[in-house]
Amino acid sequence: MNKRISALAAILLTVALFVTLFGNFFGEPLLSFAESDKVIYLTFDDGPSDRVTPKILDVLKTENVPATFFIVGTQAKNRKNILKRAFDEGHTLAVHSYSHKYKEIYSSTEALLKDIEKCNELICSITGEFSHIYRFPGGSFSVPQKLVKAVEEKGYNTVDWNASFRDSEIKNASARELYCAAVATVANPKKIVMLAHDSTDKTETVAALSKVIKHFKNKGYEFKKF
Repeated sequence: MNKRISALAAILLTVALFVTLFGNFFGEPLLSFAESDKVIYLTFDDGPSDRVTPKILDVLKTENVPATFFIVGTQAKNRKNILKRAFDEGHTLAVHSYSHKYKEIYSSTEALLKDIEKCNELICSITGEFSHIYRFPGGSFSVPQKLVKAVEEKGYNTVDWNASFRDSEIKNASARELYCAAVATVANPKKIVMLAHDSTDKTETVAALSKVIKHFKNKGYEFKKF
């Protein structure tokens, strides 16, 4: 009799756990953990620009999502008002480069760190603090490891990407093509770091942005910034 009771109790416990986790056949799940751990980081490189960045900020404000802007110092030095707006609206300003000239900044560890510091000084003049977020121009994928190590030893968190609008790759891409690329290139469905650009010729990126955001909202993603 005790064995029967134990077996019945085990069965009931299993059923109760199943219902708790997955709901029942007639209603919605009582506990869903599949959605809460899906995050996406929107990142924009090579700006700011007068033509595109303000429009991107308008879309982000409308959709109420944060983003991270990896800035280029030569682009930013005369557009501090745009970056101030981005910062005031809750977005992150991060270091991309001051000159964005690959041959110069990757010529030595010293040249790279000098370029980073110069860009970061500009960010500090806007936000009041230095950034600890860095993206290598072109990504860290093909950068010598000694340079990656030097940057990380300076206390920077380096950020690459695993999805992209491909707006610097597809020539004369339409907004639809960029949207399709953003959705199709996702490499990690749990944590997406989306690459896009806000330089002056990326008007189709703006046109695609709202649709991309809505797509990932509908998929249950939480939008975050670095």
